[in-house]
Amino acid sequence: MAPGTRKTLLLIVKLAVSSLSLYVVFSKIDIREFALMFARIGPLYFVLAALPYIVAQAASTWRWKLLLPEKFRFRRLFSLYMIGSFFNSFLPGLIGGDAVKAYYLNKDARKISLTLASVFMDRYFGYASLMIIGISAFPFAAGYFGKAAYRWLMPLIFAAFVAGSVLFFRLKLGRSFSSVGEIYDYFGRLKSRKDVIVKAVLLSFVVQFLNFLMVIILALAMGENIPVVLLFVFLPIIITVTTIPISMSGLGVREGSFVLLLGLIGVRPEVATSLSLSWFFANFLGGLPGLVAYIRRTGMSEAGS
Repeated sequence: MAPGTRKTLLLIVKLAVSSLSLYVVFSKIDIREFALMFARIGPLYFVLAALPYIVAQAASTWRWKLLLPEKFRFRRLFSLYMIGSFFNSFLPGLIGGDAVKAYYLNKDARKISLTLASVFMDRYFGYASLMIIGISAFPFAAGYFGKAAYRWLMPLIFAAFVAGSVLFFRLKLGRSFSSVGEIYDYFGRLKSRKDVIVKAVLLSFVVQFLNFLMVIILALAMGENIPVVLLFVFLPIIITVTTIPISMSGLGVREGSFVLLLGLIGVRPEVATSLSLSWFFANFLGGLPGLVAYIRRTGMSEAGS
């Protein structure tokens, strides 16, 4: 099968998954009540929710800068980060923006191993902090899951993350390939820089708490007071499921996850769906500066050529 054909089929599958998931979700809710709940948020709260997102991107940029040589300026990296966040709203899964960041960074770095390793570790630190928050809060939220079939999902996700980390970093799979070997050399150098690791981890927790704050702001705008300790467990699960590249930007999969998990504490499906989509649109709104940065960069590239 030709690569182009494979990509087309994969895109069709992802569109089908998102469409089917959204159809199932919306077929089980009162559309009128959903619209009322969504409209209740209002432009002001969308802006208020988008602000923590932008701050989180700035904190993530600072983390990324720590993982790169000093020659890379914060302003430059922040521009790339915002471009990546914008593309995350359109590309399947949540990793499309990383590919865009890597592409533009490598134009400057001209060293693919450094580019891929820094982007990977930036994402790894962020996800590791999310997993730590989720598993730490799980004992306090386990009672809400009752006998639900997915009650052990958070521990399973955490266990899979730990196992994957051990396999990747300890066994050093693919080390025999020169490019992969260079990436592992980067990891070895980073391991000796304890101060960088500590700062990166702390920044990662800041980023995650800002993401939780976004959801809290939107929930309060709809008149819902969701216990924070539950969000500490629910959101890591939702983000993990949404990251799996089986849908378009997680649409449908994310909404179904919100309905299932928030339903455990009595949140109506209409409210859960509204909260999920409003979170997506707040992320989209916060990522719009990335479109401006992309247009500027594209214009500069064309002018240079």
